[in-house]
Amino acid sequence: ALRARIAAANLDLRVGVVTGDDLLAMQSQLKDSKEMFSGASMPERLLSLNAYLGAWPIAAALDAGADIVVTGRCVDSATVLGVCIHEFGWSPSDFDRLSGGSLAGHIIECGAQATGGLFTDWQDVPNWENIGYPIAVIDEDGAFDVIKPEGTGGLVSRGTVSEQLVYEIGDPAAYLLPDVTCDWRSVKIAEVGEQRVRVTGARGAAPSPTYKASATWQDGYRVGATWTIIGQDAAAKAVRVGEQVASRVSSLLAKSGSAPFTETSIEVIGAESSYGSNSRALGAREVVLKIAAKHDDPKALELLVREFTSAGTSMAPGFTGMGGNRPKVMPLVRLFSLAVDKALVDGQVHAEVDGQNVSIQTTGTALPRSIDAAATTPVPEGAIDTAHFTTVPLIELAWGRSGDKGNHANIGIVARQPEYLPYIKRTLQPELVAKLFEHYGPADVKRFDLPGIQGLNFMLYDVLGGGGIASLRNDPQGKGYAQILLGVEIPVPVGVVGSKA
Repeated sequence: ALRARIAAANLDLRVGVVTGDDLLAMQSQLKDSKEMFSGASMPERLLSLNAYLGAWPIAAALDAGADIVVTGRCVDSATVLGVCIHEFGWSPSDFDRLSGGSLAGHIIECGAQATGGLFTDWQDVPNWENIGYPIAVIDEDGAFDVIKPEGTGGLVSRGTVSEQLVYEIGDPAAYLLPDVTCDWRSVKIAEVGEQRVRVTGARGAAPSPTYKASATWQDGYRVGATWTIIGQDAAAKAVRVGEQVASRVSSLLAKSGSAPFTETSIEVIGAESSYGSNSRALGAREVVLKIAAKHDDPKALELLVREFTSAGTSMAPGFTGMGGNRPKVMPLVRLFSLAVDKALVDGQVHAEVDGQNVSIQTTGTALPRSIDAAATTPVPEGAIDTAHFTTVPLIELAWGRSGDKGNHANIGIVARQPEYLPYIKRTLQPELVAKLFEHYGPADVKRFDLPGIQGLNFMLYDVLGGGGIASLRNDPQGKGYAQILLGVEIPVPVGVVGSKA
């Protein structure tokens, strides 16, 4: 279709195509694979199974003269790294350069998130309606500048770019990609001009011998619905309505001989359900009640929708909404992540340009370079002298951004000033973070250092209720988790904190 459009426009453009990511035909070969994080067995019936390919097939198509490359599933950063490999002639063992090119791709892969989108200091970002998308100006050694088009809105600063670095990463010492194992602990981010930030210091080591692959499978059905409740004790009324509707439907299912819901979720938006026991808004006079459930039989969920709708005339006062169509029952699709030997996949990866096959370079085979130990930030010793300390919310000391990795969430924190980090680190222990999010039941919390940007990264495992479209949560991808953490009070010496940087 693309080639037909090009021909119709009388343009002289060559199109490259990369295929081979689809592994569904290999399911029988991979049936004994375990889920990467939980160790669960592979479901019998998969809807899809795709490998995350790397940058070398893209580079091969560009080397063969492609002006446009259409690719199947690949890691997001590979679309930038492939161009770097083509332009600079990097080899599979140029690990530091490959890490730098991958970091450039990571920074710009989510568009305006690097130019002020989602930024903690949102008030400082001008002209959202015309926000400029980021541009990475990459050097041969893998260092790069981040800029945006002139005359556009948004903001390029140390804060906006640092936040995007920590977005949806795991261990910054070993960020695994198909072409390189990235070590971003020593990365430096500095403002070098108006709306221009310099990024240096990415290091890399040999990649793993496996590709990450993602499978999807149907695990029954789901439905969710919302209603607004207005008035005194709105939050309490909403909780009671949600519980009573769930109880009524459960009784009806039992009487009919049907199985109970496999999961239900009741959240009161506006009463700070996301904060758990730390909510400060239980006296809200206007809230939105959300109720959602999972079941193997879609008819059971249709019953829930019916009974939830009828609550508008039989339960709490002030029960209202915009109207419109009833919520629809939908298949519940889960993610199953696995590692697949590259040797099984590489043989079917194919690149061509205008119908002509091109050869593809393989990933690096050099012996892995050991990951060097990086400096960590010391924590102040001794008890806090309350006479000479004050407490300030973390948001006064740091920027933060959070996101998801499957059923796990990450929260990246970057100190506004280097001198703030030791005090942040003393307070933000993994145990405190686990306690703050205990209502979501994290299986574990780990903390990682990023001393180059004065940062910390927290991984919260099994905390998203299945994650993505498998979750019934109002925040199924942990997008609000950083905002919750930024409210934590941090003890600091009197006089240390000035205005926000």
